[in-house]
Amino acid sequence: MLSSTSRLLRVLSLLQTRSHWAGAELAERLEIHPRTLRRDIDRLRELGYPIHASSGVAGGYAFRAGQALPPLLLDDEEALAVAIALRLATAGTVGGVEESSLRAMVKLEQVMPARLRKRIDALRSAILPTEHVGPTVHAAVLSVLATACRDQLRVDFAYLDGKGQASQRSVEPQGLVHSGQRWYLVAWDPARSDWRTFRIDRMAGDATAGAHFAPRPGPDGGNLRAYVSRSVALSQYPQQARVVLHQPHATMARRIPPSAGVLEALDDARCVLACGAHQQSTLVHWLLALDVEFEVLEPPSLRDLLQAATERVARGLARGSGSMKPLP
Repeated sequence: MLSSTSRLLRVLSLLQTRSHWAGAELAERLEIHPRTLRRDIDRLRELGYPIHASSGVAGGYAFRAGQALPPLLLDDEEALAVAIALRLATAGTVGGVEESSLRAMVKLEQVMPARLRKRIDALRSAILPTEHVGPTVHAAVLSVLATACRDQLRVDFAYLDGKGQASQRSVEPQGLVHSGQRWYLVAWDPARSDWRTFRIDRMAGDATAGAHFAPRPGPDGGNLRAYVSRSVALSQYPQQARVVLHQPHATMARRIPPSAGVLEALDDARCVLACGAHQQSTLVHWLLALDVEFEVLEPPSLRDLLQAATERVARGLARGSGSMKPLP
């Protein structure tokens, strides 16, 4: 069981993750009785934290903004993880955090014990982030979008699609996904009555949060990473295919990155690959290069191209074997 001090810090930590907590839910999360939670809330108020309580069916607790964060209690491994993240943040895909990351790193090192400072010095000298190539997104934009996802607020923004066409969008954000050196927003688009994936670096100007919306189940059963992987791997290509690979899902997942195709287990020995390309001939070359047994589910035209390629190879081998003379 947590000590009273640790429990108070835990209460503060949880209150800062949401704009509102139902009392019963918060007590269950902390594994304490609601009366104990009320005493903890009173104690935090005595310490100067303005926690608002409401009664009724929708009653609960809300931590008001504008207060200093409580002291952080990090173990050795957590401190190292933060230090590594701050080091990598100076050359990552998020802009506007370089100087603040360095300042935070200096503050963290100043309060570290000597045993940890030596390990941090070793990490700093060994970790050499490569210069990021490609678009970045500003931390302020990510913060606005993340807050809108958490608090279920509609977001308005101007957007440039892959063809450079501009549009004004008003969506219900579900979550943020980082994949393939890009940041994506997954959101429900009421104007199109469907889920959409937006590259955040293609948002023009500021994104603004608006009215609340009713939550809905996310795509792919809430697996946003899988949804974005499929969107990125398939939607950008005019030619798409589904192929059964006669190898286990785990084996092919090590060889085929999410950006190249989406894998689904069929049984213990096979999996289904959904992939795309600008030309079907590219799919022919890629499937043959995988060097595994496979069968094409769709489209039929891909099967025809593979058959033609097989016959062409067979003719080439026949001609080559017929012209070779035995060695003396």
